[in-house]
Amino acid sequence: MKIGIIGAGNIGGNLTRRLTALGHDVSVANSRGPETLKALVEETGATAVTVADAARGAEVVVVTVPLKNVPDLPAGLFDGAAEGVAVIDTGNYYPKERDGRIDAIEDDGLTESRWTERHLGHPVVKVFNGTYAQDLLDRPLPAGDPERIAVPVAGDDEAAKRVVRALVDELGFDSVDAGGIDDSWRQQPATPVYGLRAGAEAVARALAEASPERPAAHRA
Repeated sequence: MKIGIIGAGNIGGNLTRRLTALGHDVSVANSRGPETLKALVEETGATAVTVADAARGAEVVVVTVPLKNVPDLPAGLFDGAAEGVAVIDTGNYYPKERDGRIDAIEDDGLTESRWTERHLGHPVVKVFNGTYAQDLLDRPLPAGDPERIAVPVAGDDEAAKRVVRALVDELGFDSVDAGGIDDSWRQQPATPVYGLRAGAEAVARALAEASPERPAAHRA
């Protein structure tokens, strides 16, 4: 597949490494410009592009930038993407450490991914937001392996969710359907599933045990 990755931090960089190794055509962008991605491009064979071009022709786009930077992404970002493009959101809201207060999340009760989705103007699928970046390199296992880690996947677009879950499987992880984007609070920071390294049954159980009350440590 043709895949665009916006953000070349820990998650974005390691997804670039894994997806190119799997034979996908990967374009990667960051806020500092293509020339700053020379080392990653030389290592992986990915193509460095501007953020505005990252989704061009892409069947899947991964948005993996700090939440506070989502509103700065270009308008019409997905206008040149493939029809039915699946957009992955790996983001988390860290009001105290990084993002500052976001009123729509704090006061209006929007899930983090619903807020992101509204800024992007395109449905998203939330996945890998609670995954350790190094696990993308170190912990993939074949389907059926009892030690295989599972990750929750939330989204309203069922077709996009199927594409994303197939990609998760190809990357070496199981997935658990976590419902729609309004349900994605179950996998936000400080929930039982966040950072959980476990199989599908334990992940499903952790999702069910989540509380909608955002802990004080994760409120502005």
